[in-house]
Amino acid sequence: MMEKSYETIRVERSDRVGRIWLDRPDVRNAFNAVMIGELRRALRTLAGEPDVRVIVLSGRGSSFCAGADLAWMQDIARSSRDENLRESLDLAACLYDLYTVAKPTIARVNGPAIGGGIGFVSACDIAVATTEVRFGLSEVKIGLVPAAISPYVLRRIGESRARQYVLTGERFDARRAEEIGLVNIAVGPEELDPKVDEIIASLLSSGPEAIAKAKELLSRVPGMDLSEAKRYTAEMIAGLRVSAEAQEGMAAFLEKRRPKWSA
Repeated sequence: MMEKSYETIRVERSDRVGRIWLDRPDVRNAFNAVMIGELRRALRTLAGEPDVRVIVLSGRGSSFCAGADLAWMQDIARSSRDENLRESLDLAACLYDLYTVAKPTIARVNGPAIGGGIGFVSACDIAVATTEVRFGLSEVKIGLVPAAISPYVLRRIGESRARQYVLTGERFDARRAEEIGLVNIAVGPEELDPKVDEIIASLLSSGPEAIAKAKELLSRVPGMDLSEAKRYTAEMIAGLRVSAEAQEGMAAFLEKRRPKWSA
């Protein structure tokens, strides 16, 4: 079912999957203030729907996302510093929402991902791209920097590679993106949807509460010292062992049946 209450994105739900489509193909799905706000609203909505277990982000037309809309950026540049800051904070919040949503997220990278488009890819849990896609952190070419997206890009590809591509602004292909970890899998265009569907099936076979806790674990543990992580991880597994979901999962395994959540 396609939801039509948005101007710049489209949202559809089917088979326990919520799909968010960036829908400004005339400007290669470049984002502006409206799209940022609508993405945040869509993520909040899908996060609160029990029937949605996986969220997929992709682009309409031939592009994934060309980054920020330059016409919008020029308009902002003529505004006050406070207005500039507010718009920038909205983008930072959007990326944070995407990164921290408790449900697993997949970037279906169907076309070029430039600048902020790479931010959306980096903030998703899993990214699948076609081998024809080109990427670029080209902000320096127009006198800017990839500021809001940098926390997610650095986590995704590491400092050494980020320094290369952020400072040079050079473009690179999907195979290179796969090598450096920006995308998890690069496939031929005809294989994109089958591969995304395969990953969705794998995610749906896992416990939804366990996935949410796994995302929390992966987000928090890297920032902890070992003494803090020792207590945190022990408390997490102790709590999960006695949860209804874990009890069902272990019983299903021993009884050689599918757990209730994957039925």
